[in-house]
Amino acid sequence: MAKDSSDFDYVVDRFADIEVLRYKVPDFENLSLQQKLLIYHLTEAAIAGRDILWDQNGKYNLEIRKLIESAYTNYKGDRNDPQFKALEKYLKQISFANGLHHHYSMDKFSPEFSREFLLSNITNKPANIDTLLSVIFDPTVMPKKVNQAEGQDLIVTSSTNIYEGVTQPEVEAYYAALKDTTDLTPISYGLNTRKTKVNGKVVEQPYKVGGLYSPAIERIVSELNKAAEYAENPAQKAYIKKLVEFYTTGDLKAFDDYSIMWAEETDSQVDFINGFIETYDDPLGMTGSWESIVNFKNNEASARTETLSKNAQWFESHSPIDPRFRKEEVKGVSAKVITAAILAGDSYPATPIGINLPNANWIRAAHGSKSVTLENITQAYDEASHGDGFNEEFVIDEPTRKLLDDYLFITDNLHTDLHECLGHGSGRILPGVDPDALKAHGSTLEEARADLFALYYLADPKLIELGLLDSPDAYKAEYYKYMLNGLMTQLMRIEPGKDVEEAHMRNRKLIAEWVLEHGKADNVVEYVTIDGKTYIRINDYKRMRELIGQLLGEIQRIKSEGDYEAGRNLVEKYAVKVDPKIHDEVLKRYAHLSIAPYKGFVNPVYNLVKDANGNVTDVTITYGEGYLPQMLRYSKDYSTLSK
Repeated sequence: MAKDSSDFDYVVDRFADIEVLRYKVPDFENLSLQQKLLIYHLTEAAIAGRDILWDQNGKYNLEIRKLIESAYTNYKGDRNDPQFKALEKYLKQISFANGLHHHYSMDKFSPEFSREFLLSNITNKPANIDTLLSVIFDPTVMPKKVNQAEGQDLIVTSSTNIYEGVTQPEVEAYYAALKDTTDLTPISYGLNTRKTKVNGKVVEQPYKVGGLYSPAIERIVSELNKAAEYAENPAQKAYIKKLVEFYTTGDLKAFDDYSIMWAEETDSQVDFINGFIETYDDPLGMTGSWESIVNFKNNEASARTETLSKNAQWFESHSPIDPRFRKEEVKGVSAKVITAAILAGDSYPATPIGINLPNANWIRAAHGSKSVTLENITQAYDEASHGDGFNEEFVIDEPTRKLLDDYLFITDNLHTDLHECLGHGSGRILPGVDPDALKAHGSTLEEARADLFALYYLADPKLIELGLLDSPDAYKAEYYKYMLNGLMTQLMRIEPGKDVEEAHMRNRKLIAEWVLEHGKADNVVEYVTIDGKTYIRINDYKRMRELIGQLLGEIQRIKSEGDYEAGRNLVEKYAVKVDPKIHDEVLKRYAHLSIAPYKGFVNPVYNLVKDANGNVTDVTITYGEGYLPQMLRYSKDYSTLSK
């Protein structure tokens, strides 16, 4: 997708540290009616799972959402009153985070309205109102959704609702007893369960029809069954039905079968993810947060990802890692650029810009994987950032700003392509190594491994040979942005005195700090001060690439061998602690720019068009819905787990 200068209104809302955007769904109108109906029912299945994520994120989230929405919609007073405005801001915040805790920092939101104001605007007080008010207003109650602090019990100190009444040692011992280290095709233990105790023993409560979240899952299943009738081919219909089987039984073997069928089906244009997938919100990195993205292939833009996937073996064979950790044969790597049609669950309102699935290493090795780049999402980010003053404030000089203007859009997308298409699927774990051996640090190290793979190959002449870049200097745009972000500008998302906790932020900081330290002898990267402001200067891009290759080799070794201590040491040394002086400066410089640290999206709205006989003749798409109106509509029409 080429950049354009259309007058599409990308920005929808701005509050706290959030900017809400729209995204286009180009070429939807060119799809067949069958494809449109497939997308329609998949989007309904996607939105139907919304309450699952809210409940996973916190035991009281659904009850408090209902309380706050009721107080907001039924308010009879002056809507310009500061107390009401504070209530509105709080509602926008929890709606964006799918719960009471910030989606990145994991800290609980602090309401700026009073307890008395809320109480005076609640018409039907629930029996546990005192508990709910305590959760909302007491900063010591459930303060952190996911705690990653070294040396603490990460389960006991986390407020996420995937564990109840259990400790970290108990859960680790439970799964250690279950796992067979000789099993070469292990299920994803704990992926779709809440862990609790019954009669003093740790047990798993599965998410399935007839189990936890049954009303929501039943609605998802109903829409998936409708979608299956419009599948583009028998293989696609078969994997949709297998996903229904998984939701019905909760059997993780069925989920593996579905994942294999899904990864191997590459002929359809419409595709989706739907389920318990990414494990970042589990302090132990096992339980999947519910999410869904519905999409269709961008045929023109997919040429570059298809080129990468066709050459996957070359990249694997030339990777700067120990040959013992390389895959001898790369199988089934498919990659495409997609147009997102709907975002849901853990992918909404904040969303990834790339996806590589399945997560199971043995499925990737034996059956391949699918990698996608959401280019209509990156397009929206890019268009909304025009003229925001960031480059002028933080990029060291005009030649570097021109480098970013010329090449950052394509190298950013290529970085995502390489990260998702090849990075996550590269390398191999040695036989007998537990895939969960890196425990709480696994997500950070895996994201670092994929980022390093992408960064290393962005600078390779192979990309020019393949026609993916047209200049040997293009990669420098991504290298500069990455170091600037990892060392400085991502700190705008951190509160003063806080550590870096989110896995992707830790990953970027780990890489940038490691390269800075290990390049000191050669002055590869340095901080420089100009007119009282700190900037990043890269003096030797070639040497920086060599360092990236070295770190990739070490992190691949850590993953392949399951070296927990080495992984922990890397994360704790380079990825966690913040330089307060640099942090303070970054915050002050950002304050003059009015740039929101976080961005997310509202979804388009799909409607069925019927003729006089009730037959569906088309599916239309509109973009006009506002942020809170969408959230309130979703709560009204998709409250499958209302408490």
